[in-house]
Amino acid sequence: MKFIHISDLHLGKRVNEFSMMEEQKYILQQVLYTVQNEAVDAVLIAGDIYDKPVPPAEAVVLFDTFLTRLSQMKKEVFIISGNHDSAERLSFGSSLFTAEGIHIAPVFEGNMEKVSLWDDAGEVCVYLLPFIKPSTVRRFYEEDLTDYTKTVQTVIEHTPVDTSKRNVLVAHQFVTGAGRCDSEEVSVGGLDNVDASVFEPFDYVALGHIHNAQHCSRESVRYCGTLLKYSFSEVNHIKSITVVELKEKGKNPQIHTVPVTPLHDMREIKGSYEELTFRKNYMNTAVNDYLHITLTDEEDIPDAISRLRSIYPNIMRLDYDNIRTRNSGSLEIGEAVVERTPLELFEDFYEQQNHKPMSEEQKQFICGLIESIWE
Repeated sequence: MKFIHISDLHLGKRVNEFSMMEEQKYILQQVLYTVQNEAVDAVLIAGDIYDKPVPPAEAVVLFDTFLTRLSQMKKEVFIISGNHDSAERLSFGSSLFTAEGIHIAPVFEGNMEKVSLWDDAGEVCVYLLPFIKPSTVRRFYEEDLTDYTKTVQTVIEHTPVDTSKRNVLVAHQFVTGAGRCDSEEVSVGGLDNVDASVFEPFDYVALGHIHNAQHCSRESVRYCGTLLKYSFSEVNHIKSITVVELKEKGKNPQIHTVPVTPLHDMREIKGSYEELTFRKNYMNTAVNDYLHITLTDEEDIPDAISRLRSIYPNIMRLDYDNIRTRNSGSLEIGEAVVERTPLELFEDFYEQQNHKPMSEEQKQFICGLIESIWE
């Protein structure tokens, strides 16, 4: 059984006020080519189909076109909702789509959807687990669910998974130890962590939520990452499509990646205004890429971004790096605050006010308050 694993399409997303729709159309064509070229049996899409719970119409049309092509190619498709999606909207019409091989996880009602596929080695059971959190799950079980690991573990334990068969899980959670990017939605105080040990019953776990491709604990518990770069923290990422082939039960899945090429890359360049506008320096470079430009001039260039856009039309961000900015702590302080969790900021505030650190009991209490407010 061979399938591709993708996630976090974020259709309809805007990055620094630039629409990504043309980029997304272009990259989904590469997915369709890979589906055909790799001769896969199924496509797993692990959540965050859209960037917002109410996506723009053109994003819905794009996803509809993509699914229609996969259906015409006679591929089985498995879709779950992520934290950016509306599970209710995404699962509309799912009962009708099943007949065409499009399997969309319904709104979570206490159990996981299971779909069986067959190949020469027997049955492959695909389980669909949309994004869940304690507040949406605890009403279905007697357990007092307060953390994400226990929540996911409880759902899996209440699912009759036959471990003598090959089992695949499609999920959208943050697994402990995974590396995050600036473009991801970060929960508070690490409260959304899920320990990878809860996925033990599954031969392959197709994860979504983290934008950088990586595995967790074992090779077969895997984030495929996004198909496109959505922040400048991702400029060095190599985006790809994950291809997985399940062998007989007991054998490790064979996993490889197929690199994808964006319509416009996301890059960072640095230099003086004169250097960056000198024709010889930008000739034969991808001037239409999405750029973060850092100017090293000591004096601000009047109307710099407009003038630079005559050469580099897709500038997303412009900064200065000079004596003035290095002596000013405002940029570094602002970035540090953005990168820290609310719990860490509250700990600093508490220590400044009380001249002593918070106790573990106080931290747990604050975590609970923050989580309830966040939800």
